[in-house]
Amino acid sequence: MTQQPERDAQGFIVDLNTWTPTLAIEIASEEGIALTDDHWEVITLLRNFYMEFSISPAMRILVKIVKEALGEDKGNSIYLLTLFPQSPAKLASKISGLPKPTNCL
Repeated sequence: MTQQPERDAQGFIVDLNTWTPTLAIEIASEEGIALTDDHWEVITLLRNFYMEFSISPAMRILVKIVKEALGEDKGNSIYLLTLFPQSPAKLASKISGLPKPTNCL
């Protein structure tokens, strides 16, 4: 059995380098989410954004990133809420192995 990466009290991984797609599936499952291609599109965008800017985007920025990359149909808060219920920026960052966005509780 492989050792689980260390996580903080809210379930975010502590060392971002320990993230793997398998871990993403596990975290998503803990949150009651079965990852689809639509989820992976957002996860990939988030990870690329983080690699470029070293921050996890808050909701408004996340919507803008998704809209620019995937179009109007997916670049809105309603769509993101269907994928990542309650707090899309926070939950998507958690599943993506990124830190919690700074303005998320």
